[in-house]
Amino acid sequence: MTKILIVDDDHDFVSGVQVVLESAGYEVSSAHSIANGMKMFDSVNPDLIILDVMMDEPDDGFTMAQELKKKKAGTPVLMLSSVGKVTGLSFGQDDEMVPVDIFEEKPIMPNKLLEAVKTLLNR
Repeated sequence: MTKILIVDDDHDFVSGVQVVLESAGYEVSSAHSIANGMKMFDSVNPDLIILDVMMDEPDDGFTMAQELKKKKAGTPVLMLSSVGKVTGLSFGQDDEMVPVDIFEEKPIMPNKLLEAVKTLLNR
């Protein structure tokens, strides 16, 4: 079964995404901080990571994505965040600052989420 790790401090958002993904047949684990996310990454060995930007610190998601890149993990990362709405700044994929495969704004419709997940898993 395909394993997905969600790293996001919004418990309600995680629950909603987990329901959508599990109903599509994915095995889902979650963490609510960068520290726990990195531990879960090492123990779960997910096929895909769904990552928020703003957690304990405003840039935790960027930091975790950069750490995963340094580890040469190669696991696809779907970044979902409302950081653009909160800050008024525009963010997107960037090999150095935001080394993720797809960047989407929250909220995301379930069909768009599943489409992004399938796209990344089929690469």
